[in-house]
Amino acid sequence: MKKITIMGGGSWGSTLGQVLTDNHNKVLIYDINKNYIDKINNQQHPIFPKINLYNIMATNDLQQAINFSDIWVLCLPTQKIRIFLKQINTLFSTKKNFINVSKGIEQQSLQTISQIVQNEIDVYKINNYACLMGPTHAEEVILRKISFLLSVSNNPKFALQISKLFSNNQYLKVSCYNDVIGCEICSAFKNCLSFISGLIFEPLNFGKNAQAAFITLGIKEMETILNFFQTQKQTAFSLAGLGDLIVTAFNENSRNFQAGQKMRKGQTLEQIYQKASQTIEGIYNLKAFYHLSIENHLNLPLINNAYQVIFQQKPIENIIKNLLVF
Repeated sequence: MKKITIMGGGSWGSTLGQVLTDNHNKVLIYDINKNYIDKINNQQHPIFPKINLYNIMATNDLQQAINFSDIWVLCLPTQKIRIFLKQINTLFSTKKNFINVSKGIEQQSLQTISQIVQNEIDVYKINNYACLMGPTHAEEVILRKISFLLSVSNNPKFALQISKLFSNNQYLKVSCYNDVIGCEICSAFKNCLSFISGLIFEPLNFGKNAQAAFITLGIKEMETILNFFQTQKQTAFSLAGLGDLIVTAFNENSRNFQAGQKMRKGQTLEQIYQKASQTIEGIYNLKAFYHLSIENHLNLPLINNAYQVIFQQKPIENIIKNLLVF
């Protein structure tokens, strides 16, 4: 049995908490949302009201969460992680193991979460770092439906340790991988593609043929970005790349896909943000990848045209035209 602190008690954080307790570990979830904390402590999932949680504790006491364990799971909105890490860096002095499960890149710096951790946490306090990535929607994992993930670390022994921590023989298989930056980039990029697919997907004229073309073009752009970051191009075809894209791109349970649909039906960004109960990473990520492409002359037609539609009020048909010419 190990003790694990999960920083962030939303849909994925609470679901992973249940995975870890299913595997006979002791879990404490930290969150600032009192409603989430009360529900978790009363054995309720904070996002899925019909789901019960078992043997998980929750707190809004940050120091308690820090002191609880030496294994921290980061499950926070990407754009808030730097501020959070700055805050906690002064509150502990011993080595910690960091596991990131958030999917995004920082809009301003264009950094992945592993890079943000390296920047904001004193190096002597970082024992190991891994990310947990792949095609896993919380609403299926919490029902214990069979799912697959990657434990990604530059330290093979730590990747294996995290794989064993989360894997079980009932419903979750976690394999090891070593391309941290590549997996973080792919996981962020698929959020953009999910938002774009929601934006352009119209059942009357956008069937399975077009969906297949969309995924193909998305993978092509993913490879372009991986090449720019000098990571492993084959990561685009891993569970963190193609796998996560397939499960997300046209999934109506995806918050990014839902947000794209709402914009296609006439809602503004402000309206979408106001009504969202959880962070829509795809919009922030799309901005980041757009600026990356402009500054470095990358060929990302889906990203560039989607940016013009979302932020410059260009017609949605511009994106669809690019599906026909790639």
